[in-house]
Amino acid sequence: MSQSENKENVLLVGFPSNGLIGTFAISYLVYHLKMKQIGEMEHPGILPTLFIENGEIFGPIRVYNKDNLYVITSDLPFDPELAYDFSESVIEFAKKNNIGKTIMVSGLESPNADPNAPKAYGLVTHQNLEKLLYDNEIPKFISGTIFGTDAVVISAFRASDIPALVLYCECHPFFPDPEASVHAITVLSKILKVKIDTTEIKKKLEHLRIQHRNLMQETISALQQQAGKQPGSMMPRIYG
Repeated sequence: MSQSENKENVLLVGFPSNGLIGTFAISYLVYHLKMKQIGEMEHPGILPTLFIENGEIFGPIRVYNKDNLYVITSDLPFDPELAYDFSESVIEFAKKNNIGKTIMVSGLESPNADPNAPKAYGLVTHQNLEKLLYDNEIPKFISGTIFGTDAVVISAFRASDIPALVLYCECHPFFPDPEASVHAITVLSKILKVKIDTTEIKKKLEHLRIQHRNLMQETISALQQQAGKQPGSMMPRIYG
């Protein structure tokens, strides 16, 4: 990636959801593109948590940048109440940094999906992003139900001037799903027009599944609380 006056600023957002798709995909892009951490976000409602990696201390919600690409990623799942504050913080950040569009990556609960051929669907908050779906051959999320944190964040962007694309990737609802995350990364790289080598992450699929088992349990608990233990997003219908 290289800086260009003609390139608009893009913001990627990821947090734990079904299959940990957003967590896996966004984290790998940050690593692969060698993005620089430029800050952290704090919220008083989040249990004070720090992560230690290679002797360095990291907060749960971090901000990264490289050229015209920005990333906000969380290692902790949100409940809807915290998601309101998180959404407002993200939108405020987007306005301050002249973000042209935001892409949120999440998992679509689909226990019957083919694990060897997961699909990704797009949902846009503003009509001017419809062409982005068409140009990248991303089927549109036509019909379904969205609840909890995703619904809060999407609603906030709908009410703002910052258009957002939500990339939903089919995944297993109860286990970390790195395979589906690899597909999400591939679709993201196409949208961003950057070359992403997924060879390394493919070699570590089982390790990632085991490593993130506890986070998946926390995420499942959060999702069940949000949905009142009702089924999650329904399978979308494909257009065209």
